[in-house]
Amino acid sequence: MSTSSDSLTSGAPPTAAILVIGNEILSGRTQDINIAYMAKGLAQHGIRVNEARVIPDIDVVIVNTLNELRANNTYVFTTGGIGPTHDDITADCIAQAFGVDIGIHPDAEARLMSYWSERNIQPNSDRLRMARIPEGATLIDNPVSAAPGFCLHNVYVMAGVPRIMQAMFDSILPGLQRGAVIDSVSVLCDLGEGTIASPLRALQLQYPEIDLGSYPGKMPRVDGEKFTVNLVARGTDKKQLQEVEQALIELVSNANGNIVSG
Repeated sequence: MSTSSDSLTSGAPPTAAILVIGNEILSGRTQDINIAYMAKGLAQHGIRVNEARVIPDIDVVIVNTLNELRANNTYVFTTGGIGPTHDDITADCIAQAFGVDIGIHPDAEARLMSYWSERNIQPNSDRLRMARIPEGATLIDNPVSAAPGFCLHNVYVMAGVPRIMQAMFDSILPGLQRGAVIDSVSVLCDLGEGTIASPLRALQLQYPEIDLGSYPGKMPRVDGEKFTVNLVARGTDKKQLQEVEQALIELVSNANGNIVSG
């Protein structure tokens, strides 16, 4: 299975884009959980996710978006649109984006036929759509329902159903290029974002290679809810992360705030 991108600069840290395809996500009928699952796994593998997009089942949108993302990232991971129905057009769009033919893949067909035979499912032309794979692609195993995903160059095409997508993703992750693992530290405090915005901005300028963020939330208490801000630092340099963590603690103290236990 190919794990390299034509646009990958040798020695550069690997990057990824996630492309979720499906009108059901945009309509709100289905809630996506695939982005979070992949982003977490990729971060642990040292692959930085540059962006994630959710787009409709429209061929020109899929093709244009895919071509943009695959040219600017080491990897692109797509979910959705590889089933048997009329709106499952992802495989055709991948073929169009790469300028290759698409047809029934003999190995994909054999896997599906075996799966259907064991369950007394009658093959038909619609079900066989799931065996249509762009020319030159390699298959991604589907241990849940047999219908495979596929990889073409640096693009990995997977099902939208979370249980199936997760099985596919877990199978390909070990074969991807590794980068420096992205670690994180966090400091939870009882200050408002407006109080710590200026010192946090100064700290970010001091450590430009660290990603600093503030995330407001609240915690339940006996006497009511307590509003909090979680200060999070992410990066690959453990020494710098330790320095930033201590700086965040001091920042909270200097602003007359308190560290909150999670």
